[in-house]
Amino acid sequence: MPRIKKRWQIAPLLPPEVKERLESYPEPIRQILYNRGHSSPESAEQFLNAKLPSGTDPFKLIGVNEAVTRIGKAICDGEPIAIYGDYDADGVTATALLVQAIDRLGGKVQGYIPNRFDEGYGLNNDALASLKDKGIKLVVTVDCGIRSLEEARFARKVNLDLIITDHHHPAEELPDTLAIINPKQDGDPYPEKDLAGVGLAYKLLQALITYLQQNNFPVPPGFSANEFVDLVALGTVADLAPLVGENRYLVRQGLKSIRLTERQGIHSLVSIAGINPRQISAGDIGFVLGPRLNAAGRLDSALAAFELLTTLDVMQAGRLAQQLENQNRERQRIMREIQLVAEEISFSTNPNSLLLFAAHPDFNPGVVGLAASRLTEQFYRPSIVAHLGEATTRGSCRSIPEFHITEALDSCKELLEHHGGHAAAAGFTVRNENLFKVIDKLTTIAEERLTGVDLQPVLHADVELPLSELKPDFLNYLELLQPTGYGNPMAMFVSRNLRVKNFRLIGKEGEHLKIIVSDGQITYDAIAFQQGFWHTEMPSFVDLMYSYELNEFNGRESLQLRVRDLKAAGTQD
Repeated sequence: MPRIKKRWQIAPLLPPEVKERLESYPEPIRQILYNRGHSSPESAEQFLNAKLPSGTDPFKLIGVNEAVTRIGKAICDGEPIAIYGDYDADGVTATALLVQAIDRLGGKVQGYIPNRFDEGYGLNNDALASLKDKGIKLVVTVDCGIRSLEEARFARKVNLDLIITDHHHPAEELPDTLAIINPKQDGDPYPEKDLAGVGLAYKLLQALITYLQQNNFPVPPGFSANEFVDLVALGTVADLAPLVGENRYLVRQGLKSIRLTERQGIHSLVSIAGINPRQISAGDIGFVLGPRLNAAGRLDSALAAFELLTTLDVMQAGRLAQQLENQNRERQRIMREIQLVAEEISFSTNPNSLLLFAAHPDFNPGVVGLAASRLTEQFYRPSIVAHLGEATTRGSCRSIPEFHITEALDSCKELLEHHGGHAAAAGFTVRNENLFKVIDKLTTIAEERLTGVDLQPVLHADVELPLSELKPDFLNYLELLQPTGYGNPMAMFVSRNLRVKNFRLIGKEGEHLKIIVSDGQITYDAIAFQQGFWHTEMPSFVDLMYSYELNEFNGRESLQLRVRDLKAAGTQD
């Protein structure tokens, strides 16, 4: 399949009245603020300063009162508590947060993270029975449990108190538990619906500290949930929670904490990843630290990541950080292998299919989702990559905005053992005898919905301007847009008809491109990651979509453009 061309979409110009209201900001910055929903000075200031929104009292969350009362009793009575998490970065950080906090508050607490390969996602009865046998009286879930109806019934049967905290979408029927904390449940008045699992753990801790103080329980002097905001930032960004509202505030505070971190595990992880801790960004979490924390649970047990975040021992932290580094490199190697094989399988069966599918018994089930993501990115098609087991197949799906993958799976539910997800990503388990019935049905649905659709990814830009109007003082405002990521994208500019003065391949395998461009008045260096293919077909004049940044290399600072996409000058958007 040929390389996918991308459509550019530049935001509509802001209205004159908004331009006037935001007159204290440079013109392109006004446009960027308007694009993010801010059309008054007050709203812009709130956003740029990442202020905590109003109405974030944790006691607004349904279930919090019941939860803190029971946890407080367990702490006072010395009852053993288990924090039951998930094996991804969100679940691991949430587990570490509550285990460390309850321990500081004098509770008897331990963490439990299921093994992806032996136990699968979420609560399971064997784990609950094992915790009960070990004397656990209370289980608090983080980042899982909202659909665990059977497991909740089992917990009641064995007299195990269960509190569920989970940010995933609930089903119509909720588990029968002591308390459920999930702002997405019907009738919950809490305003921030998109907290990550670790964000909910943080809110629970805030409420717990307040409850204990109000009931004259001895809380360590100065102890605050803010001591754990570094973990909140890690889990929130790694889980792709939208970086707006309360999440934006928490991540901004968490990044400050990480830059001055006293948490030995984070210090070791940042060091071994080669990041300057003083300048760490949300992008560093999303692309560098998060994948390393996730690597443990993808290849083996996530306990190594949990232990890294909770250890106080310098030597152990260094050893665990190196282990995650090694596992991440192995994860990258496995993913590349799976991606190549999956691509070959997909196109050998049906080169023109609108749904890409590949299954193989050697595919690592912890990495198939990443391979599916790469296929979708590369070919702009919904993709399914699956581990073919002896009796069942576990598939991971990634999709495009034009095709709601979970709705498509819903149409096959009578053939599936389990499935779930959202519009862009999902997973399923199917018995092998039904696998190709499911794939045939999904392929038919894809053909019905996507035939005749112009399948090109759309890249969004904030503003078009001449290159010579790009001013260094914009960088101060662009820095205030941080943290950027999902829900709050980095500011993107478009400049046209730039002369290419020089270009060369860089990177170990020549996969990146360094370009020098000029509009006749000013010249800039530009870096185009993963776009080395332009080396053999570089036009003399180009249109660029890019972000604007300060580049630091070998102690030298320079302004540069980070290219998102380029086209021959004059090519239609």
